[in-house]
Amino acid sequence: MRILHHIFRSPEGLIGFLVLLTIAAAGISAPFLFPKDPLSIVGAPLIAPFTNPALPFGTDSLGRDVLACLLHGARVSLAVGISAAAAALFIGAVMGTLAGFAGGLIDEALMRVTDAFQIVPSFLLALAFVSTIGASIPVVILAIALGAWVDPARLTRAQVLSIRERDYVASARAIGMHPLEIAFRQILPNALAPVIALAAIIVAGAILTEAALSFLGLGDPNVVTWGSMIAEGRNVLRSSPFLSIIPGIGLVVTVLGVYLLGEGINKALAAEVKR
Repeated sequence: MRILHHIFRSPEGLIGFLVLLTIAAAGISAPFLFPKDPLSIVGAPLIAPFTNPALPFGTDSLGRDVLACLLHGARVSLAVGISAAAAALFIGAVMGTLAGFAGGLIDEALMRVTDAFQIVPSFLLALAFVSTIGASIPVVILAIALGAWVDPARLTRAQVLSIRERDYVASARAIGMHPLEIAFRQILPNALAPVIALAAIIVAGAILTEAALSFLGLGDPNVVTWGSMIAEGRNVLRSSPFLSIIPGIGLVVTVLGVYLLGEGINKALAAEVKR
């Protein structure tokens, strides 16, 4: 509760939280406000924004409702960002804990695996993975997570190395607690705070990566995303720039909200450390 208090006291944290809350509410309300398939044709193509009360953001080149696509796309962006960040943090925390606690050959082997993933740029790894496996939301989430778990793993390992020699860990060993139980029940919870601070960066990166993959035509073709909306709008960019500008603004605002909330979380964690 104290951390939440510190987050909401900082201007960045409060603004970021309100921005993301608004976007999340818009995404959650999409199936209720627009229960039909957002990819269905609802009117004439290329209706300009604010010229038709029934279609406030106009229609795209196929006659689909831009507002419906925008709200449904918000659901996809947030779902992919949060899911990919959760998967990356989970993989990174497990790998980093095992490497830092076990040491020796296990640590060396796991760190070499980490180095191998770090050598390949995360976007190229996601691009290759999706191109090979096929385009779907679960595959995109896994592809992004595979490129994002390295930093959490290294940070978790560093934290575990500094914690594993403390007195309460020695006491747990003395009473015969299983090594894995010591690692994941005694050490990992105390090592997670700085790792969780990386979540905002990973979420923002995941949202942008998903948009880039969709822009390149590697997203799920049956799901509307902001990246695919921007890609479709580029074909009529001169005559109807709003088709790319509107989802682009949504993307920028979402990433900015994630960044501001992350700054608030960092300040809250720093304030807790000082206590």
